Amino acid sequence: MTTPAQTESTEAKAPTSVVLTDVAAQKVKALIEQEGRDDLRLRIAVQPGGCSGLRYQLFFDERSLDGDVVTDYDGVEVVVDRMSAPYLAGATIDFADRIDAQGFTIDNPNAGNSCACGDSFS
Repeated sequence: MTTPAQTESTEAKAPTSVVLTDVAAQKVKALIEQEGRDDLRLRIAVQPGGCSGLRYQLFFDERSLDGDVVTDYDGVEVVVDRMSAPYLAGATIDFADRIDAQGFTIDNPNAGNSCACGDSFS
């Protein structure tokens, strides 16, 4: 009697959530502390609009929506709604505080095209 051989897949799995860098997590944590609330989470969403078709939205939210994808980064919860999740899978959120760039940046491998302002993509 022979049994089927089990093979392990060497295929790399695609990331299913947003990645928050340590610098961005520290900034989010500091901003939440400034708000004086401990129930806020960073919500990242994709909405229609902008010059390339889709816009990013980053904001603090206390709500929990059905289908939310929640990832914890050292005590900072990042929330993505189920409709935005496919557009943001594998995206990296960073925070820059340099003379040439200030604020949160999004490096999204799913974006085929983006506009000059960096706020929208397709």
